[in-house]
Amino acid sequence: MAENNTISVNVGVILQDLNSEVEKICLSCIKMALSDFYASHPYYSTRLVLNTRESKENVVSAASSVLDLIKNANVQAILGPVTSMEQTFIISLGDQAEVPIISFSATSPSLTSLRSSYFFQFAQNDSAQVKALTAVVKGFGWRQVVLIYIDNEFGEGVIPYLTAALEEVDARVPYRCIISVSATDSQIVEELYKLMTMQTRVFIVHMTVDLSSRLFAKAKEIGMMSEGYVWLTTSNIPNTLKSLNSAAINSMQGVLGVQTYIPTTVEFEKFKLRWKQQFCRDNPTIIGEELNIFAFWAYDAAFALAMAIEDVWTTSFGFQKSNDSINSSTDIESFEVSHYGPKLRQALSLTRFDGIAGNFNLVYGQRQLSTFQIVNIIGDGARTVGFWTLKSGLMRKLGSPSSANSSIVSTSMSDLGPIIWPGESISVPKGWVNPTNGKKLRIGVPVQEGFTEFVSVMIEPGTNTTDVTGFSIDVLKAAVDLLPYALSYELIPFANPDGTMAGTYNDLCYQKFDAVVGDVTIRGSRSLYVDFTMPYTESGVVMVVPVKDIRRESAWVFLKPLTWDLCLASLLTVRKLHPVDADLKLQLRNGNTVGYQKNTYVYDLLRTVGFDDSKLKAYESVEECDALLSKGSENGGIAAAIDETPFMKILLAKYCSKYAMVGPIFRTDGFGFVFPKGSPLLHDVSQAILNVTEGEVILNIENKWFNKECYCPDNSIPGVSSNRLGLETFWGLFLIAGVASVLALIIFLTSFLYKHRHILINSEPGGSTQGKIRTLLEIFNKKDFSSHTHKTTQRARVADMGDAVNTILNNCSESPFGNSSDNGDQQNSTTTPCSSTGQESAEVSPPIQVDVTNDGEMEDNPERAQHCDNC
Repeated sequence: MAENNTISVNVGVILQDLNSEVEKICLSCIKMALSDFYASHPYYSTRLVLNTRESKENVVSAASSVLDLIKNANVQAILGPVTSMEQTFIISLGDQAEVPIISFSATSPSLTSLRSSYFFQFAQNDSAQVKALTAVVKGFGWRQVVLIYIDNEFGEGVIPYLTAALEEVDARVPYRCIISVSATDSQIVEELYKLMTMQTRVFIVHMTVDLSSRLFAKAKEIGMMSEGYVWLTTSNIPNTLKSLNSAAINSMQGVLGVQTYIPTTVEFEKFKLRWKQQFCRDNPTIIGEELNIFAFWAYDAAFALAMAIEDVWTTSFGFQKSNDSINSSTDIESFEVSHYGPKLRQALSLTRFDGIAGNFNLVYGQRQLSTFQIVNIIGDGARTVGFWTLKSGLMRKLGSPSSANSSIVSTSMSDLGPIIWPGESISVPKGWVNPTNGKKLRIGVPVQEGFTEFVSVMIEPGTNTTDVTGFSIDVLKAAVDLLPYALSYELIPFANPDGTMAGTYNDLCYQKFDAVVGDVTIRGSRSLYVDFTMPYTESGVVMVVPVKDIRRESAWVFLKPLTWDLCLASLLTVRKLHPVDADLKLQLRNGNTVGYQKNTYVYDLLRTVGFDDSKLKAYESVEECDALLSKGSENGGIAAAIDETPFMKILLAKYCSKYAMVGPIFRTDGFGFVFPKGSPLLHDVSQAILNVTEGEVILNIENKWFNKECYCPDNSIPGVSSNRLGLETFWGLFLIAGVASVLALIIFLTSFLYKHRHILINSEPGGSTQGKIRTLLEIFNKKDFSSHTHKTTQRARVADMGDAVNTILNNCSESPFGNSSDNGDQQNSTTTPCSSTGQESAEVSPPIQVDVTNDGEMEDNPERAQHCDNC
């Protein structure tokens, strides 16, 4: 279509100052976008005509410019204004006139809360970058962050989003430093000195580039750009870093920031070259200016607007007066409404193309950006150390195979390149140090009359100084010694003026202390308001009950079957201490009174189980607990003591022969130190406690405070028997043996008297009773050769005697009946074994006759003789 047949469409452009170099760059990009668009589409019917206005950095002036453009220039859309504050004022005007307001530089998230259907945020919404910032905070393990931001719409808009995102990664915001737009250098320094007195050393800066350059310059002057400090910035500062002079950049050395990512393509590089040539021709006096992200967004905004207007082309564009405002008197009330406003709004919402700043895509009127660079300001510019994407989190390079195949969003510092921190340090700052004003950590400790092994508070009468000692205090000292930095603290007793504890342990945890150290149990209800370190003691609530020695009731234990590893001696000598009523429900059912330590949460547990107040009795010390248990529930004492494992171990160490521990009956996580939510100390102290409890240090501390009483008292404790065996232990065995012996004696006497009854009934004259008794005694004393035992013994004796005789007979060649020859010739000695050597036998010895009588004596008996054929 010929040039003279095109339709001119007026659009407005509102900038702050047309003489500003930054504003000139943005305006040149808008003009270049229209030139490129129509050069590539020469036959399009529409041509945008720019109507430029200045806001003079004033919201009223910006609103006046919008009124002028709508009423007098009949613009169909407006590009600008520049700032978020100006946008807030004019968005409602665009709604009323149904004229789209397109922002290429206002980034505040608060603009979206106005819910305008005619407002389009082509610039990046600041809320999109908070996830990238918090990923860095989480990756380096920082637990507290101070926010420093400008006191205007731009500064305040992102703070709620940033605070919420930090809380999601367990980072707390202890302080917000607000810098006025018109703040003087002395006011800036005053705020920075406040920050120096605090513990936190991690700062996130969100402000305009000109104010931030002043802030960093003053921070460097007072030493806050040195080693140990962490400075993070939102994208506004890195995005406009090239517009700063070398002095400003030099004051930002070591700063880590988030920067909007723009893909580097061939078209992008060609565009920068063409723009530079054109800008130099139009502004020959300006040298060395560089494009920034706002200029790229301005280019894409103008390009998108030209596309949308072409889509809704018609023969004329114009306005009509609203029927509701015909009789209105003021200019605002007599606003005319654009004929094609709704169609143009719809066309802009559906616009899609590959822009200079990346893919152009709108969702609910906002440009969608999901990739950011993590940059480190070093030297004369920013060096990229990594990237962040919504899908993969932190990564060193975009498109790496590990990130592409992973479904886990990374927040690891190892996914970033090497970083140079303030002070040219390569060591990752801790993010927390001792405050420069020498303020000590205020640590609250409980005050107890009993169980002082954990925490003992003593007031020196002469000096009125407080001395706090105990197991928990020594664990604290050991943990502090392992910290990589010095930590000064003071121990403050949680006490009333009279020295008693000023409340419960819950009250102690919720006081305004920097920490709480003592026998404080880690509980879920408390963790809603405070943070706990790793536990440093055993966990669980147990029950301690009296025991009785049931060994004296084991007189019949020898009747029990024995195993290979259990002998009768062990059953008799090992003490058997049996707990009495070792069941909490049984205690409740029997109506027994139980005890608990005063000012502890155990009372609430027992009430929850069902114990009435009348059945609960508090004690404050080990001695008082022992006294109550010794009395028993029936005598005004208690049947059992319910307390945590560490406390009950102290009781058993002192009275181990009297009581037994049952449980745990309730599960707990042990004792831990208490810190406020988000305390930067929590991680370091927890790690130190873990190292203490894993080594020999904790054993030495336990030996110091507990093992000095870890012995069993002697037999002076009444009611508990010793390990020595007494007559009562064997009375069952003695009873059985005695009864068996008496029965055997009775049976034997009866049988004996019956066998010799003829002696008792003998009626011969002269037979006296005394004589009969003597006769019976003689018979009783005489051996019974007919008994089985006697016969067995005699057979054994005969066998032994026979062996002896055979030995003699077999060796008869050497017997005294033969004589050896004088010359030792033995050739004939084997012919007649029983003859003399060298001679024939002169005679044969008579056979030997041996008999073993019933009396065990040997007699001559031919019938029982033993013969030797060779003798």
